Amino acid sequence: MTDLLHWSTPDLALTFVLDDGPVRLVAVREASQPRGGEPDPGQPLVEVAAVGHGHSSNRHAGTLLGQRLRYAGHHETGTTLRIVQEEPTTGLRVTSVFEARAGVRAWTEASIIGPGSLELTSLSSLVVGLASVDAELYSAANSWMAENRWSKRVVRDVLADIVHDPHHHVAKSRDAVTGMNSWSTGERLPVGVLVDRSTPYALGWQIEHNGPWHYELGETRHGGYLLLSGPTDLEHQWSVEVTADKPFTTVPVSLVVGTDVDSVFAALTRQRRAIRTRRPIDDRMPVVFNDYMNTLLGDPTTEKLLPLIDAAAEVGADYFCIDAGWYAEGVWWNTVGEWQPSATRFPNGLAEVIDRIHHHGMVPGLWLEPEVVGVRSPIADELPDDAFLTRHGRRVAENDRYLLDLRSPAARKHLDTTVDRLVDEFGIGFFKFDNNSVTGPGTDKNGTSLGQGLLEHNRALLSWLDGIQERHPDLLIENCASGAMRMDYAMLSRLHLQSTSDQEHPLLYASITAAAPAAVLPEQAGHWAYPITGTTREEFIFALVNGIPGRLYLSGHLNRMTPAELELIRSALSAHREVLEDLETLVPAWPLGLPAWTDEWIALSLTGAKVSYLALWHRAPGPSTITLPIPRSQKIAPHFPTDLGDWTYAWTDDGLVVTANTPEPAARVLRLQ
Repeated sequence: MTDLLHWSTPDLALTFVLDDGPVRLVAVREASQPRGGEPDPGQPLVEVAAVGHGHSSNRHAGTLLGQRLRYAGHHETGTTLRIVQEEPTTGLRVTSVFEARAGVRAWTEASIIGPGSLELTSLSSLVVGLASVDAELYSAANSWMAENRWSKRVVRDVLADIVHDPHHHVAKSRDAVTGMNSWSTGERLPVGVLVDRSTPYALGWQIEHNGPWHYELGETRHGGYLLLSGPTDLEHQWSVEVTADKPFTTVPVSLVVGTDVDSVFAALTRQRRAIRTRRPIDDRMPVVFNDYMNTLLGDPTTEKLLPLIDAAAEVGADYFCIDAGWYAEGVWWNTVGEWQPSATRFPNGLAEVIDRIHHHGMVPGLWLEPEVVGVRSPIADELPDDAFLTRHGRRVAENDRYLLDLRSPAARKHLDTTVDRLVDEFGIGFFKFDNNSVTGPGTDKNGTSLGQGLLEHNRALLSWLDGIQERHPDLLIENCASGAMRMDYAMLSRLHLQSTSDQEHPLLYASITAAAPAAVLPEQAGHWAYPITGTTREEFIFALVNGIPGRLYLSGHLNRMTPAELELIRSALSAHREVLEDLETLVPAWPLGLPAWTDEWIALSLTGAKVSYLALWHRAPGPSTITLPIPRSQKIAPHFPTDLGDWTYAWTDDGLVVTANTPEPAARVLRLQ
């Protein structure tokens, strides 16, 4: 007897098969689409492996325990669906949890019925059965100074096509994407889109974890599958013991659908807004000036900061953040950890600088790298070994830094005391929390696997962040890790701003700005705008345009600039504030497709019901014309700069034709209504 379980949210409809085999998720569609007629790929909803119950394959599908799971019941409560399955020989019980948001959020809970135990080596957060793998996968490389580099590949080019007669065996190849260690986005983004090549259907996902993760596409005899997971033994040296009293919960993932790439990223944008925990202070969305990029670069002093503070206030910045080095007597890298202001950098005390920020009505901010202690920091000897990540009883050290273990009460007390002191003493209203040191596979403290120790630390970090914001409700926190090496929605569901790169070249930053909304909300995407005095007007404008379609993160030697240059900055901030009025309702689209790293023309549209903003970058010298296939708007006007100069635009039957007649690279922002 086969039953179908249909469960719907306002946006999505899911169909599960309930029979004498494992539960299977066979359809994820838009709620408005009619149901029925879905093929059953035979793919279990949950894949799970354990010590003594492996399955001789690199991929995580086809597990013996996953095949032996059997439906034991389901429960719907409000916006949540829970599907329970059990495996009789081990006593394993798994519960798949689905939570309705703008899309669907899902995870898996595991425990043991009775007195036994099981050492899990992989457990999926979600597995979706696919009718076929005749599709294109959109995924993104993400590395320091070269973030958000999206590309597409045909899945069939990776998966061998032998699933048909007369072959009797199925290839066990997989198209896998994996994130490693504590930099969740240090090489790849935990985000993907699968676009069917024969029907107008696309499936999008993100894995919401601030540590290791894995997803893979594969094919079985009956069809394809998409598997989403946190850490595993094969990829991350992870395993965990579960008993009746020690359950385990996987990392959450989100799922959305659409008809094409842009509609999926619009749906992911709505989902990110739905899962984000917001506080009243998050509504403020200030313009932040930071002294690092193309400016002080980790060498702040009173003498250097005071004129910068005056200039930032003059152009209209709301917050002023002092970046790295404010605590250092000399080199700042391996002395981090004590977080006391430098006496040599600030002869009259840091308070003199902070008071100047307050005097101008700006909110002061500080850079902090909370999770590390430099080997030359006095606090390294004061804290016990238990406060640090260890392997075989020895502290993990990475490039002259020890790594704090946020499970440790001593580590948390040290950081809580630091944050509370800086807020109370100086009135700090903004922290740039950086993270420049990776953990490796983790810690084996307390007898855990390396991967489980890291997972527990990752989750303790999130708990620590929650505690800070509960104690300091008016504090805003930027998420930074060497730019965007931890740009995930475990962190971003709770923090205010995301630094999108450390890239110092405006021409290269253009593709980062344009692609960022595929991974992070526009209202959280902190794009550096660092105009350089003495450059041409077009170069100056180009650097400012990079910041406008998101959260403009201002830097540069403002105190050295000419009146004309300062007026351009004020004009850019005015244009940016207009975007901010609508930003939390806009969704991204890419009229020319997701940008490649070397594209000559780049276009990003932030689209709303009444107003849209179109950012355009031309990164080559000399005249050029491009046609953007976008619908004709009732009104189009220059947004920044308000004078298009040597640029022109006109509507044709094919869309909007834009010509850049400048002899050098240039950028513009248009407003469409």
